[in-house]
Amino acid sequence: MKKPVIGALVLAAGIAAYVVLTDSQVGAGETAMYKLGKVERGDLTAVVAATGTLNPVVSVQVGSQVSGQLRDVLADFNSPVTANQVIARLDPQTFQQKLRQAEADLEATQAAVAVQRAEVARARAQLADAERTLARKKLLVEKQFISVAEQETAQSNYDAVFAAFQVSEAQARSSAAVVKQREAQLAQARIDLGRTEIRSPVDGIVVKRSIEPGQTVAASLQSPELFIIARNLTDMRVETAVDEADVGRIVPGQKATFTVDAFPGRRFEGEVQQVRKAATIVSNVVSYTVVITTSNPDLILLPGMTANVRIITARKEGVLKVPNAALRFKLLDAAKPATAVPPAPTSGKRAGGIPRVWRLTEGKPVEVAIKTGISDGSATELLSDELKEGDELITGQSGEKPKATGFGPRLF
Repeated sequence: MKKPVIGALVLAAGIAAYVVLTDSQVGAGETAMYKLGKVERGDLTAVVAATGTLNPVVSVQVGSQVSGQLRDVLADFNSPVTANQVIARLDPQTFQQKLRQAEADLEATQAAVAVQRAEVARARAQLADAERTLARKKLLVEKQFISVAEQETAQSNYDAVFAAFQVSEAQARSSAAVVKQREAQLAQARIDLGRTEIRSPVDGIVVKRSIEPGQTVAASLQSPELFIIARNLTDMRVETAVDEADVGRIVPGQKATFTVDAFPGRRFEGEVQQVRKAATIVSNVVSYTVVITTSNPDLILLPGMTANVRIITARKEGVLKVPNAALRFKLLDAAKPATAVPPAPTSGKRAGGIPRVWRLTEGKPVEVAIKTGISDGSATELLSDELKEGDELITGQSGEKPKATGFGPRLF
């Protein structure tokens, strides 16, 4: 009888030891399996991140209004230029010849006009003579000194002379109009000759040159691009592409910072100048161009550089904030405690617009619905009073919860 009693006692002791060990492992594992963050008080700055390209505030494309062969290129990359400075020349020989031809045409037309004026004067004199003859014939007919036939002959002669006078006057007016036409052609020939000298329209710096001496320039369809001149590189702008989801938070006047790969340790400042209304669609992705102005006093920022931009849309100081990782964390259903404190009613929707976090209370995760404000990407403003400063929030899981093997400690 003693052996069965002893065996029963040993078995009971083993079961008790297993239960104690299992409970201690579970209790220790509740907190060890989670990564934690705290509700803290501090400053928050909400930003919109984007990339863009640096460009001069004003850049002018310089082309040629006439076609020809380039004889001289007088400006190179980085050359400072002033307004009206000659920066290239086309071969002027063809245009000089056209100018001489226009001058000769004008002289010939002016000579023709002089001849026509003389013809008008002669016709006017003939008309006056015919008019006097007709008047005399009429007087003689009245006195019956001559026949009516002679008067009619004088009348016919007068009519012919008058018609000739009108023709000579019309020819003179036509020649005068031709003179004006030739004068316009001469003026255009002079303008075209002047256009063989390509001049800078503004003060600035040549940032691009697309031509070489001897190259033929064809301006028949559109003005070719010969140079690009930046008016002032001390003032630059960044043209950024902002996603449609973020563009509603951006307004002119907001501050911005940006970096460029050429100077990774330096941060530059700017200001939003313009949010353009026209959308840009690339591969079904809609974005809007936001223009940011910045100063470049030491001229280290160059056109075409890629800028990594952060536009400051809001800033708050001394607010409660929760880690964004806590807002993203979702506790698996199998790991949820059966006695968790129910959060505020949300119609059963976690993704329905109400943010939730898991607070660790006495080693147990408790789901809490909160109200949030601005975010800087790593932390979010807390607007509700469900949490207080110092509360521990679950931000992730560091490992699996220890599992019971189903067997007690080996006793024998």
